[in-house]
Amino acid sequence: MAGYEKSDIVVVSSKGQVVIPQSEREKLGIGPETKLLVYGYKDAIIMKKVEVPDLVKEFEELYESIDERIAKYGELSEEKINQIVQKCRKQRV
Repeated sequence: MAGYEKSDIVVVSSKGQVVIPQSEREKLGIGPETKLLVYGYKDAIIMKKVEVPDLVKEFEELYESIDERIAKYGELSEEKINQIVQKCRKQRV
C-alpha cells in the first residue's frame, strides 16, 4: 500500500511514556522540546508535530522594540494612542 511504512512496537512505561523510534524522530525532525498534538481516534493514538510560538520570547522582543521607540521618540500620550487606533480602524474598512 502506498504511504504505509514498516511499523515498530513500543512499550508504555509505568509513567505512561513511550519512546518514538529514532528513525521516525529523525525523519520528522522531532527533537527535545518538540511539541506534539496528541489525540485519540477509535482505538488509536495520533500524534502530530506542531509549531507553537514561544510567546514569552515574542513579548520580550515586543517590549524591547517598545523601549527602543520610547528612548528614541519619547512616550506616547493616551490621546495619541487613541488617534493611531482610530486611524488603523478606518483603514480596515
